[in-house]
Amino acid sequence: MTLPSFTASTAIDSLLFRDAFGTPAMRAIFADSALVSRYIEVEVALARAQGRCGVIPAEAAHEIAQRCSLEALDFELLRKETDIVGYPILPLVHQLVKQCGDAGRYIHWGATTQDIMDTATVLQVRDALDLVDADIAALRTILADLAERHRDTPMAGRTHLQHALPITFGYKAAIWLAMFDRHAQRLQELRPRVLVGQFAGAAGTLASLSGRGLEVQQLLMEELGLGVPATTWHVARDGLAEAVNFLALVTGSLGKIAYDVMLLSSTEFGEVFEPFVTGRGASSTMPQKRNAISSELMLAASKAVRQHAGLMLDAMVQDLERATGPWHAEWVALPESFVLSAGALHQARFMLGGLIVDPERMARNLDMTDGLIVAEAVMMGLAPHTGRQQAHDIVYAACRSVNAEGGTLADALARLPEVTAHFDRAALQRLTDPRSYLGEAPQMVDRALALSRAHTASGR
Repeated sequence: MTLPSFTASTAIDSLLFRDAFGTPAMRAIFADSALVSRYIEVEVALARAQGRCGVIPAEAAHEIAQRCSLEALDFELLRKETDIVGYPILPLVHQLVKQCGDAGRYIHWGATTQDIMDTATVLQVRDALDLVDADIAALRTILADLAERHRDTPMAGRTHLQHALPITFGYKAAIWLAMFDRHAQRLQELRPRVLVGQFAGAAGTLASLSGRGLEVQQLLMEELGLGVPATTWHVARDGLAEAVNFLALVTGSLGKIAYDVMLLSSTEFGEVFEPFVTGRGASSTMPQKRNAISSELMLAASKAVRQHAGLMLDAMVQDLERATGPWHAEWVALPESFVLSAGALHQARFMLGGLIVDPERMARNLDMTDGLIVAEAVMMGLAPHTGRQQAHDIVYAACRSVNAEGGTLADALARLPEVTAHFDRAALQRLTDPRSYLGEAPQMVDRALALSRAHTASGR
């Protein structure tokens, strides 16, 4: 028997776990071959830009563009030399120079290692944000559908894990939707701040290009379709830190949704369930189990990305004009954050797209406290007759009676003269019906849906 090659040592690359914690499309963006290809793309774009403005011969720029090849690289040599140097750009440039013959003397002209690596990273981030954008758009559609379908589906709202007031499931889904509408706006707003290239030279002043540095920088960014930096950002890392902290916000929202679904799918609640797929969420010892696997993965990803967001903030604290270590922390935090976020978004689309909602169980749970969930409604109905504080005390006593002796809140209230002086039995039944105390929840669903559609129509 031939065993598969198990070489990965992290969950995001593991043969067993990688599709639980990531997606093939996002992993492809941050794969080694894709990264080195981006390095080459930046080096070629730099040569083209310099050829356009005469900093290097146009013929040399053409040769560099034609002859630089990812396929011709010796990756084992690149790995060994990167381990020695500590960075991949110098070993890469050595090989590219050989590929380009005489024109190779003009490769990497006026650049520094961090220029190439930072700009390549931004190109990766641009592609990665496109994937995140598409996932958020799909998720917004799913959440809008849930909110609309269950606009009027009553359920118990819970605070401190206890019944609080009635809500609708559509109201809950609308809250989820509004979070992701805001994330879609944030994504569009951060693009111009984050998708900015880097070309600044050894200490960031472009001194080696004899007054042509800003011109080359402008043309380089045109070649790559990136923004032109106002200043060098070798040690000003707020852009990339913002990107990862944005992912932390997105996965934080996914974690909140996951937590809700896990709680509501517990045996005692039984109000929603993840989509049924044979074998998914099964236990090795308890055949009855149907664990909320997608929600668990979403929650785990949210915790991991949050840690990476903190690491990116830590990496912002850099020394002088070139960092002595914080930059390297980004190499770990940034790609893993994008892969984990893509995995969580994928799980969310699967889980919410097929979410099983049980309105009957929601109704039974809503009625399980025999009217206590709308004690506030009774208090506010009684308050105009007795004053708010006295109404609170009267209803509080009735609630304690139900807890101690059983029965319904309407029964307990009907035994109190200070209540029956103002309400007959029919009125008390109406006051203690949870379905009559949904407040503005359905209208909030309508407003959230209208705003979401407006955002979509405007391209946000």
